[in-house]
Amino acid sequence: MVKSLVSFSGWLAKNATAFVIGIAVFTFFFPHIFDWVRGNTQTVILGIIMLTMGLTLTTDDFRILARRPLDIFIGACAQFIIMPGVAWTLVHVFHLEPALALGILLVGCCPGGVSSNVMSYLCHGDVAFSVGMSCASTLVAPVMTPLLMQFLGGQIIAIDTVGMFENIIIVTIIPVAVGCALNYFFSRRSFFPTLQGLMPGLSVTCLAIIVGGVISAVHDDLVARGFVLFIWTFAVVFCHNSLGYLLGWFAGRLAGFNVAKKRTISIEVGMQNAGLATVLASNFFAAQPLTLLPCAISCAWHSISGTILAGLYLRWDLRHPAAVQAAEAERAAQISGSVSAEAVEPEAVTTK
Repeated sequence: MVKSLVSFSGWLAKNATAFVIGIAVFTFFFPHIFDWVRGNTQTVILGIIMLTMGLTLTTDDFRILARRPLDIFIGACAQFIIMPGVAWTLVHVFHLEPALALGILLVGCCPGGVSSNVMSYLCHGDVAFSVGMSCASTLVAPVMTPLLMQFLGGQIIAIDTVGMFENIIIVTIIPVAVGCALNYFFSRRSFFPTLQGLMPGLSVTCLAIIVGGVISAVHDDLVARGFVLFIWTFAVVFCHNSLGYLLGWFAGRLAGFNVAKKRTISIEVGMQNAGLATVLASNFFAAQPLTLLPCAISCAWHSISGTILAGLYLRWDLRHPAAVQAAEAERAAQISGSVSAEAVEPEAVTTK
């Protein structure tokens, strides 16, 4: 029974995009199915998603922050400069109404998405760098997201920065910390790998439930204003996400990153934690339901586009095998150098 659940969890993770879109379409025709996904319930569900992220993190993942501070700093700056800046630009270029503007700004001001690590792995990116960026952006989100929303969206509506700070702590930092603690104390227990195997499917299910709740909340507005509203909002989300990928790659190029790092920072910058944006929109802008629409579309589209981008990177690798070999050699040399440095460091300390 347990093995079947783990297999189903893996299958669900591999087909996450189709599952989330399927739930969204289903909810559009049966909007009352997810009426219960509101307020505190939505917050708890996102907390479960972040808990699953914490269960996969180890102390080694956090050591990356100390070992590669410059890389992580560049990545975090790119994350919280590019995406909020692009969101603010698109709000004015598309002349978005206040509710939709708040939604896209929220997505832009949130940290990186929890599935970006998987996408980095699939396209031969720098997975350690990806994990480090995800950790860093999540840790600073309670401060950066409210401040950026105050700066960019304060003219549209009053922003409860303190409340937003507390909410992000509750739905991100605490669940991730609990997950990390469980991993630290129980990772060697026989049941723990099985528990970790169930987490991807649980995470996808929770994300689909959040999207279903959002579609339920905005259903009447979508029906009243027609297909044009959806297409217009999707166009903004598409531009926001695509420019994030592109500008993230150029940020890596300006920083002198190798191919793997450029791919990783591109994905990390472009893929946002739209689930967090959804919960914040529901908790702080409930009077304007359309704020949820860009968040819901981003939840589904970022997974689709991340998969597409990873596939494009892999297709490029197939067409340029010599460049791939050179990149692998460079990465191996860097890993060898870092390992040698760590091995020599204790001796250097003892000889002093």
